[in-house]
Amino acid sequence: MSPRMPTYFISHGGGPWPWMPDWRAMFANLEASFVQMVRDLPERPKAILMISGHWEDDSFAVMSGAQPPMVYDYSGFPPETFQIKYPAPGAPALARRAAELIAAAGLPVRLDDKQGFDHGTFVPAYVMYPDASMPVFQISLRHGYSPVEHFALGRALAPLRDEAVLIVGSGLSYHNLRLFGPGAKVPSEAFDAWLAETMAAAPAERTDRLTHWERAPYARTCHAQEDHFVPLFAALGAAEGEAARMVYHDKDLFGGVTASSYRIG
Repeated sequence: MSPRMPTYFISHGGGPWPWMPDWRAMFANLEASFVQMVRDLPERPKAILMISGHWEDDSFAVMSGAQPPMVYDYSGFPPETFQIKYPAPGAPALARRAAELIAAAGLPVRLDDKQGFDHGTFVPAYVMYPDASMPVFQISLRHGYSPVEHFALGRALAPLRDEAVLIVGSGLSYHNLRLFGPGAKVPSEAFDAWLAETMAAAPAERTDRLTHWERAPYARTCHAQEDHFVPLFAALGAAEGEAARMVYHDKDLFGGVTASSYRIG
């Protein structure tokens, strides 16, 4: 039997940063954290399941293609970043298994054999496995961003951890594209401190605090739309009774942003 995999909530950085030397330098700590993630795993996974803040659907859609294409879901970046290829294989059998688990939990689900890798997935996957040898598949967020539903998604997927699947919620602990620079400093620091306190709480309290995350200081300043925060709920749901620890922390990104990532289990 495989050892149980941890789960992660990662801040995935800005756009296609590994392919832009100045941005790659800015995200050196983040890059190091992704490399360390691989080193810290109990064994090589069968696949990585990414729940990215960049894919939403009416249901929980599961990427089921054998060779997923690329999705360049960013704008204003150098032309060469729209030619990036990360040719990792998909994981169709595991996608079907995940869909069955989601359906069994009474949640709406569908398979999607056309969806490709968005940058919330291919950026961290590239840093973790640059040779694209690791099978990767994604599950969408569901419109509405219900914390209860996304915790339930994580709980449904929890058995995959014992089947050598690494579950990663990929977003950002701060995501307000209209507020970078010095103006981001106070809100992102305050929200990050609340998140650190929350992640260190006992599991039941942690779940309750995150379900009511809008009560956090500067919650809606840091996440005017919570697409980049909701992946945390799925990652936590899959390891709900287990301790979390911070595995990445940066200050003054883009002139003022504080951001963090967490391992659970």
